[in-house]
Amino acid sequence: MNWDWDYAWDIVPDLWDGMLVALEATAYGYVLALVLGLALALLRRSRRRWVSLPVAAVSEFIRSTPLLVQLFFMYYMLPTIGITWGALTVGALTLGIHYATYTSEVYRSGIDNVPVGQWEAATALNLPTRRVWTSVILPQAVPRVIPALANYVIAMFKDTPQLIAISVVEVFAVAREENSQTFQTLEPFTMAGIFYLVIALAMSAVARLVERRFGKVRST
Repeated sequence: MNWDWDYAWDIVPDLWDGMLVALEATAYGYVLALVLGLALALLRRSRRRWVSLPVAAVSEFIRSTPLLVQLFFMYYMLPTIGITWGALTVGALTLGIHYATYTSEVYRSGIDNVPVGQWEAATALNLPTRRVWTSVILPQAVPRVIPALANYVIAMFKDTPQLIAISVVEVFAVAREENSQTFQTLEPFTMAGIFYLVIALAMSAVARLVERRFGKVRST
């Protein structure tokens, strides 16, 4: 098999369009995973077992089932209850929910590692619960887990090819379409792999910068 440079460069614009779709799904999904993951972590810590146990069970169920199955379920289930969203929206939503169950465990780990003395000091000062979390606990817990949270954005990005199952046209879908039209396999899939590699390395570099900038625990 001979490498065709002309063809490889010709498909770069189409691959880049697919990459933008993958990045969009990752961005929306990751924001959802961060917010929902924190909510799940706090609910898991509830002293009311009727709250914490169902949340734990649902989280475990989502973590224990494949993302691909969840994508199919969401894509075909939502219209049956009157929700007709586009494939990209459903894909980003599913990615966010799936990874929220992982980020919630990361948040829980960070919260559990906050020194007991900080909790005792907040109690001694009779701080309102909301202020305890926003001013004492979370500012110390979140910086501890930034590296783990950053790893999940890269993992989510690398899972975006699975969105092809619900007709989202991201990089892998573009490469497969090019292959089906030209019967040239080497160039489209190699270029797609290079796109994923470059973006993942860039994300890793940004993650290290964020870790150095925000990864230090603020003293209280």
